[in-house]
Amino acid sequence: MGINPNMAEIASLLGETSRATMLASMMDGRFHTASELAYMAAIKPQTASFHLAKLVDGKLVKVEKQGRHRYFQLADEEIAHFLESFLAISPPPEVRSLKQSSQMKLLQDARTCYDHLAGKLGVQLTDFLLNAGYLKREEKQFLITSEGAQFFTDFGLNLDELKRKRRSFSPACLDWSERRYHLAGALGQGILAHLLNLGWVARVPSIRAIKVTEKGRAGFKEVFQLDV
Repeated sequence: MGINPNMAEIASLLGETSRATMLASMMDGRFHTASELAYMAAIKPQTASFHLAKLVDGKLVKVEKQGRHRYFQLADEEIAHFLESFLAISPPPEVRSLKQSSQMKLLQDARTCYDHLAGKLGVQLTDFLLNAGYLKREEKQFLITSEGAQFFTDFGLNLDELKRKRRSFSPACLDWSERRYHLAGALGQGILAHLLNLGWVARVPSIRAIKVTEKGRAGFKEVFQLDV
């Protein structure tokens, strides 16, 4: 009997296409019904429920009940980081339609990784914060400098409130499409939530892509010196 954790058990959960598709769909950080996930995976609701039960048992997914309805979400941020890293070493899908090609482009440009910004925009934003001296990277986490604390406060973030959250504050998350690190954790979540509230970005329905608005293009240029 081995003394190491059983990787094969987790690998078996990821090794089924429908389960992998549903897990990727939940990377948007939101709750989904079994019917919604069944549609995304192109399977019957009964089949989706069977797979979701396995994912819940495997502690990759959590479920919440509201009356007669059940809603599913990734278990936590660490699972999202694991899936993002796994996507980074996975072969790209075969593009078979113009719609699929367009959706892939949207996801690569900007998307949610659980509850923070990822894709090209997420990496560009992180690079700006590093180059401006607002963040510095130490191994697999980012640290806020004194200049960065002032910058984030001026931008409208409540850093004390974000630090009180029971989660990692500013870890580095490997981006699957850019193959580089983007900012995650409570700080990453706070930035994305603020960008959504400002109306600089908006969610794209049915996929976890994020689209920059016209207002956002001006804002990113002024505050982050980014042409997006």
